[in-house]
Amino acid sequence: MTGGTFLPPPSVFIMLEKIKSPKDLSRLTPDELDMLAADIRQKIIDTVSSNGGHLGSNLGIVEATVAIHRVFDAPKDKIIFDVSHQCYAHKLLTGRLDRFPTLRQDGGISGFTSPAESEYDTVMAGHSGSSISEALGIAEAAKLSGSDAFAVAVVGDGSFTNGMIYEAINNCAEHRDLNLCIILNDNEMSISENVGGISRYLSGVRTSRGYLSLKHSLDDFFVKIPVIGLPIAKFLKWCKDSFKRIFIRDTLFENLGIPYVGPVDGNDERRVESVLSEVKKRGGVWLVHIVTKKGLGYEFAERSPEKYHSTGSFDPAVGLPDETGESFTSRFGDALCRLALEDKSIYAVTGAMKSGTGLDRFAQLFPERYCDVGIAEEHAVAYCGGLAVSGMNPVSALYSTFSQRVFDQVFHDVALNGAHITLALDHCGIVSGDGATHQGLYDVSLFSPIPGTTIYSPETYGELEVSLRRAVFGSGVCIVRYPKGQEPDYDRSGFMPSDNLTYRIPDRCDAVIVTYGQITEEAVAAADALSPTYSVGIVKLVRVHPLSVDELIPLLSGARLVYVLEEGMLRGGVGEAVAAMAERSLPGCRVVIRAVDGVFMAAGSRRELLHRCALDARSVTTEVKNELGCLFRGVPAEDRSIKAEFASVIHRAEKF
Repeated sequence: MTGGTFLPPPSVFIMLEKIKSPKDLSRLTPDELDMLAADIRQKIIDTVSSNGGHLGSNLGIVEATVAIHRVFDAPKDKIIFDVSHQCYAHKLLTGRLDRFPTLRQDGGISGFTSPAESEYDTVMAGHSGSSISEALGIAEAAKLSGSDAFAVAVVGDGSFTNGMIYEAINNCAEHRDLNLCIILNDNEMSISENVGGISRYLSGVRTSRGYLSLKHSLDDFFVKIPVIGLPIAKFLKWCKDSFKRIFIRDTLFENLGIPYVGPVDGNDERRVESVLSEVKKRGGVWLVHIVTKKGLGYEFAERSPEKYHSTGSFDPAVGLPDETGESFTSRFGDALCRLALEDKSIYAVTGAMKSGTGLDRFAQLFPERYCDVGIAEEHAVAYCGGLAVSGMNPVSALYSTFSQRVFDQVFHDVALNGAHITLALDHCGIVSGDGATHQGLYDVSLFSPIPGTTIYSPETYGELEVSLRRAVFGSGVCIVRYPKGQEPDYDRSGFMPSDNLTYRIPDRCDAVIVTYGQITEEAVAAADALSPTYSVGIVKLVRVHPLSVDELIPLLSGARLVYVLEEGMLRGGVGEAVAAMAERSLPGCRVVIRAVDGVFMAAGSRRELLHRCALDARSVTTEVKNELGCLFRGVPAEDRSIKAEFASVIHRAEKF
């Protein structure tokens, strides 16, 4: 099965509908496997164009996924996809065809592997670098239990810039008696273009594909010759291995103690299947290097694989529209460029997310002050620490979810050294579609305990530019966090600016909603809905840590209820800081916190997820109304503890 130009799809997925489990693959002929690959590609294009998702990597790995399931016996053999956003063909081959149209939807199947969804999904994954470590542990457990099962780690080449991969490979060399197959899926691109020595190394290995093609052609020819054909083929294999040793020399992986096979055309199912069958027959630890084409079968994705890495919905007949309009990401990039013209020490660092974090223009204008370190967030922040102690002014742009990896570097390599860096965290708050692995809910709780840390959470483009300037020219660890997408559009009239916040406080105030970030729109809608009965003010924090106590206390002092609406975690969040402040300085004021607590966030639209967590305007209106009603009726406060406030959130959240 060799990938090629995508043909017009059949009206019915004839071959795909025959596959109820991977065992059904063994009955298919080569021609039927070709038809199956076409079906899978079309189903992926149909679904992603409707629901959004990861397209390019999934189109590229179709044949390899079929080969993996034809050779290995899942779920006995455990398949672990690194990052796992390339698991769509795997899902279609493991009994989820009927549910596939619900991909990334409310109550639907995940865009990543999920053990709760299928026995064929070994682990949940959404960040890179962990697959070989997990597979090694699974293989060790299989050995100890007396099983001959294989663990198979499918790892994209972009993940091979992550240091955890090499920690695991180093450990693999001490466990040669395990059944572990590492499949390096080399599509010559991660999210942004691959960078660094590993990319150059793999590119060099790929230049050896000529000898591989010659080998396959000669093998096919000589094996067909009666009696003498097989000995000749074996002799040629010895010659080929000698040629490889002379001209290519040992691979990096072989030097690390891992037998290496490849490169193999990953879009040729029969070639991949042949290699994997040999690996399984021999047993032990192996690294199989396959080369695939990202976006294969969909012309638009083949031409612009970076654009089709992760998409929203689109018309597959015309492809994705050109990106137009402003967003927090683009405004961050533009603002940083302007600051870099003022300060020659500003240096931007990202981790394989140049376009995703808006640094394209910065990289063009200031190439000597820009570095993409690949998928290596920990290194990115420690690198910034080194720049900072040497007099530079580094800014590291990451997604909030990936910043979870850099706590130790922020603590140990930056804060303890008294260094100043800026972390620009994109995709903060609730993130639709990708589910639990990609939420931006944890950064405030994670980093605020580190001494000397300042966190800004702008809600408008103007606030973003002001916050970024204050952060870049500030001290210590400065974080500017902002959401995916565009500035919320609602009536902001009546808000008054202050140094670290803005507010809308009426003369007589029954309650004040304290909030920050894009969820302010919900707070304003709730306050407006309550206005016929109650007078409700709004305080929108821009600097969320440390709290500006001197600004807050006068604004909250007249209210009987302070309601903190937080698109983040309860534990260690802004709400707890407000409650502690109120206990010290606002006697008699009741504080209610509405935040996320005790759950992982499933996939769904932003509107659906807000409602599930009772963070939407309707839920806030109802809760504030009930609280104020109780206060005015004199219901004792001890009957409405903060713990009780979270019962409804936890109950709703456990349903998903």
